[in-house]
Amino acid sequence: MTAPLVAVLDYGIGNLSSAQKALVRMGADARLTRDAGLVADAAGVVLPGVGAFGACMDALRGAGLEPVVHAAVDSGRPFLGICVGMQLLFEASDEDPAHTGLGVIPGRVVAIPDTVRKPQMQWNELNVRTADPIFAGLPAVPWVYFVHSYAARPTDPSVVVATCDYGAELTAVVRRGNVVATQFHPEKSAADGLAILGNFVASCGGGQ
Repeated sequence: MTAPLVAVLDYGIGNLSSAQKALVRMGADARLTRDAGLVADAAGVVLPGVGAFGACMDALRGAGLEPVVHAAVDSGRPFLGICVGMQLLFEASDEDPAHTGLGVIPGRVVAIPDTVRKPQMQWNELNVRTADPIFAGLPAVPWVYFVHSYAARPTDPSVVVATCDYGAELTAVVRRGNVVATQFHPEKSAADGLAILGNFVASCGGGQ
């Protein structure tokens, strides 16, 4: 089977190569890039992210990738957001109200409750609400690794396909059409996380 080309958007923040390497392991021809032409040719697109919402939005816009994201989403090709990359898909974040998000998914990002330690930096189980191809072949209760102090609150609750419990029920996975996004790091989540990435690669026309 030919490895599908997956563009991992490179805007210079954090260790973006860890997601790229995990996608390669799961059968993708995954490339870190900010080349709009390569992204347009890719079978799937991944927006990873670590750090602060505002800094990541500044870096994404500075790299000229905001219109590239919208073009990829509008094309209908599989699109995956990871951690802060998921948060950037929303309209705004309480972490940095001065910065607007990409607005791909209506809603905003809010702080996790003050009653728990921040950030949530631990393994936690997913409460899968809705059957979704991203969970194909996974256990009924997947275990994944989170590092975050903020969580998305979509305007339309039906886009939430999985949550986790951490001081409250927090959004862990969303799906809106061709766009799926995870608050946790699948590339750091052992077998369950790699299976999620493998399902994404499969949706791009490849995989192991």
